[in-house]
Amino acid sequence: MSLHHFFLDDQVLADEADEVFPLRLSADDRKHAKVLRLAAGEHVSVVDAARDYFECEIVQVEGGDIRARISQRLDMEQTGPDVILVQGIAKGEKMDDVIRHATEVGVAAFIPMASSRCVVRLDEKKAASRVARWRAIAKSAAMQSGRLTVPEVGEPMSVKQVAEALSGATCVLVCWEECPATSTIADAIARGMAECAMGDRRDARIAVVVGPEGGLSADEVDILTSGPRSWPVTLGPTILRTETAGVVAPALVLYECGGMGAKGSEE
Repeated sequence: MSLHHFFLDDQVLADEADEVFPLRLSADDRKHAKVLRLAAGEHVSVVDAARDYFECEIVQVEGGDIRARISQRLDMEQTGPDVILVQGIAKGEKMDDVIRHATEVGVAAFIPMASSRCVVRLDEKKAASRVARWRAIAKSAAMQSGRLTVPEVGEPMSVKQVAEALSGATCVLVCWEECPATSTIADAIARGMAECAMGDRRDARIAVVVGPEGGLSADEVDILTSGPRSWPVTLGPTILRTETAGVVAPALVLYECGGMGAKGSEE
């Protein structure tokens, strides 16, 4: 059975002098631990502030306060490339759903993108509130799915800012419904790996760009593909909703790179 999973933001377990010590959980995680009704003798997995991974045995529980001891240090194995999802800001709860499900799939970072066809317009105050919410959702999804890292959720960017930020990526895949059927994710990744002379796809840093409800304009696609190793790609013959494409596209990238246990990791 999988262990309940927690992240420690300001505690390094290797620095703990006592065999039994309190786990310094965040306020939200303390509430979550209380809801789980964790008890002495149970084990949990913990990633601490140094990004070390441990299995801990609970010794004592009082409310949401947990005292524990280290059972064993675990390995954090790299299983796939760093996939960055640039998601056109969508309305309602669609962004919440994309971040939640794409975190479960294995996305390493998110960049919300403001484009010409976005229905949602965020001022500075709204943007700060939304980003805080998206970060909380990413952390919750990482805990639920047993991920060893919490994906970073960046501040919203314009199309031009995104193009500049991704200039160092192994490749940038811009999902566009007007793209030729021959421009596939697999071919674009292979081309990017070859141009970077990179043998192991697990070392790659691949960005996937998905437009909002109205898609991307031709001018925006031109900007996003103006950088090195940046190409438009197709997701197949059907047009996907933005909240569907935001999960399917990074999943396909991870599959191609061996990050979902399907294809080999080396070219």
